[in-house]
Amino acid sequence: MAARTSIVDTSCVSIADQAHDGMEPWAKRALITILAIVFLVGAGLLGAAFLPRWWAHRIGDQANGSFTGGILVGIFYGFVFTLLPLAMLRFTFHRRRPWKTWAAMFGVAILLAVPNLLMLGIVLGSGKAAHAGERTLDVDAPGVRGASLGGAIAALLAFLLWEYLRYSRRRARDQVGRLRAELKARDEAADSRPEP
Repeated sequence: MAARTSIVDTSCVSIADQAHDGMEPWAKRALITILAIVFLVGAGLLGAAFLPRWWAHRIGDQANGSFTGGILVGIFYGFVFTLLPLAMLRFTFHRRRPWKTWAAMFGVAILLAVPNLLMLGIVLGSGKAAHAGERTLDVDAPGVRGASLGGAIAALLAFLLWEYLRYSRRRARDQVGRLRAELKARDEAADSRPEP
């Protein structure tokens, strides 16, 4: 039985592999950067046309057309999804880490802030989708926008208070340690002084 010969031409694949392997590192980075920018611009345009309407309907479903429901949903989203990103940023940048870790953790913080960013897109947006989202919120979730802002401000104040308490506690601990060291030095100096 005769051996089968391959009919697939691998010369194109090998040329593509050689071209990819022969690229300079700066050229690879430039290509990746250009592709990332094109992807982000496309995703931004698609998101601007779709996300405000979608998010307004999700909030409206949760509030169920009730003014009280709109306020409660707004406070919840405003508070939680402001406090979580702030805490994540505090955890990320409070000590030195590799820049890739910083970038990944910053990305997580942005993801945690997405509900508030979507609400901000509806409130500040000037496109048709943002205006449609505003109308949906007015009917299905009245009061949600102001309550969301109030929740975000409350979360920011709570975070600042927490940071102040941590700072003052650390400062008080340092001061107590310094006073103890001074007291110990005085006691040692008094013990080493010769008695008359």
